Amino acid sequence: MPSMRPVSVLIVDDHEVVRVGLQTVLSRQDGISVVGEASTVTSAIVESCRLKPDVVLMDVRFPDGSGVDACRAIRDSCPATRVLFLSSYQDDEAVFAAVFEGASGYLLKEVNAEGLLRAIYAVAQGQSVLDPAITQPLLARMRLKKGEASESQRTALSTQQHRVLALVAEGKTNKEIGSSLDLSDKTVKNYIRFIFQKLKVTRRAQAAAFFIRDSSSGKRSADNHTSQ
Repeated sequence: MPSMRPVSVLIVDDHEVVRVGLQTVLSRQDGISVVGEASTVTSAIVESCRLKPDVVLMDVRFPDGSGVDACRAIRDSCPATRVLFLSSYQDDEAVFAAVFEGASGYLLKEVNAEGLLRAIYAVAQGQSVLDPAITQPLLARMRLKKGEASESQRTALSTQQHRVLALVAEGKTNKEIGSSLDLSDKTVKNYIRFIFQKLKVTRRAQAAAFFIRDSSSGKRSADNHTSQ
């Protein structure tokens, strides 16, 4: 649950029915205050700067541009505002671009109300969220390949660091990672710090997005090789 002050949320989607639905769900929560709505990239940026919400809940694609571009502008102008994408598109490159432009999370619209609320609260508290529906299929393909990393990751990360990164991409906490790999909390923290340094990232969502893109690239390369 959030702190005593409700989490202020700006809803951004070009479909009115989606905005109404989100408004209905979120307004039922005492811990959330919907402070406004927007339907375009331009209005999303303007309203974010005017209202300075805790969280901008927005789609990725709009008739007048990309939500990723809006995210970049919002984060530049309002660094205290978090951006959480809620999209119909399970696009690895979109996830990667969104996270590296400062987004705190990426969910698919299939998420249920409880999952959405948890994500909003988590993002408002500075945490990162990636939808398991995005990460799990890619991780499953990696397991079928017996955990083989791409050449770039094998060069960048040790085997154990790669295992830790895979669990980060699954959304595991440090405690859960430690339990899975029989490591202490301090050791897990050190692994994650080294991974962030090697990948030149600063947040778990960025590291997870790197893993997803790299895994997807490895899968595409393998598929292309098989088809030749």
